[in-house]
Amino acid sequence: MAEERLQKILARAGFGSRRACEELITSGRVTVNGQIAELGGKADPQKDSIRVDGHKLKAADEKLYYAVYKPRGVLSTTAGPDPRRKVTDLVPGGEQLHLVGRLDLDSEGLMLLTNDGDLTQQLSHPRYEHEKEYRVLVARQPDMEQLATWRRGVVLPDGSRSLPAEVRIEKPHGKGAWLRVIMREGRKREIREITRLLGLPVVKLLRIRIGALRVGDLQPGQWRLLEPDEVETLRSRKTPLPFRRTPAKSAPTRSGRPAAGDKHPTPRGSRATAADKRRRAPASRPSSKRQASSSRKPAARRPSSNS
Repeated sequence: MAEERLQKILARAGFGSRRACEELITSGRVTVNGQIAELGGKADPQKDSIRVDGHKLKAADEKLYYAVYKPRGVLSTTAGPDPRRKVTDLVPGGEQLHLVGRLDLDSEGLMLLTNDGDLTQQLSHPRYEHEKEYRVLVARQPDMEQLATWRRGVVLPDGSRSLPAEVRIEKPHGKGAWLRVIMREGRKREIREITRLLGLPVVKLLRIRIGALRVGDLQPGQWRLLEPDEVETLRSRKTPLPFRRTPAKSAPTRSGRPAAGDKHPTPRGSRATAADKRRRAPASRPSSKRQASSSRKPAARRPSSNS
């Protein structure tokens, strides 16, 4: 096998994006044949002994793709001294996978865990502008001006402006409302920052889609392996896949399932609403009584006695 750049080898083996692997190299945590590696160096994983933090690199021949429902209170990180539960604890061998679509501690919903570095780069890099779709419960009902400002783009505290977004009111909820939001960038806590600036505090934030991949019927703490056609669709940036029901598996320890009555709201389009059923219902037919009466022929007119 020909030599490749070290960061590419590490990314393919599931140590994170190429940028994250570059940081591993520059921090002196990677060695090749006993020598500390340098950024830009190359190696042959079939011949050279590559180690990260002293652990020998294993070639990742099989690509793994997990759709995971991250619960609230679970960290979107792969490592670190924090003792709290991490999203990588939810799937087998998660510490060797890298994350697509990080969510903050208080947010929940769909994430993708994989050891495919090329797909991670494609889905994570801003230039591809992959869509991410959310359901957001805000404490106040937004007015038209607030929605218009969000759609155009909001000036953030660092002076940058958020990209235009698709935002609409899905339904009222008490004094607040559920919003449907489609973003094409993924800055840290961006939705929460935008809603704070607009005066719309977030009560709940749930991601339901990454690119063409939908959360489906996964519950908090559950995961499933992607089908080959789902992976191919993610690569080709096609339109979102239809909702599909696939057997899901829960995390090996705490399931993270919601309390009774607190399941995540079903994404719109996954089930027919009552209004949809009414629209599809065939027009009511006239009763047999009316049909019988309307089919009768008029009685023959009797001749008048005056004629």
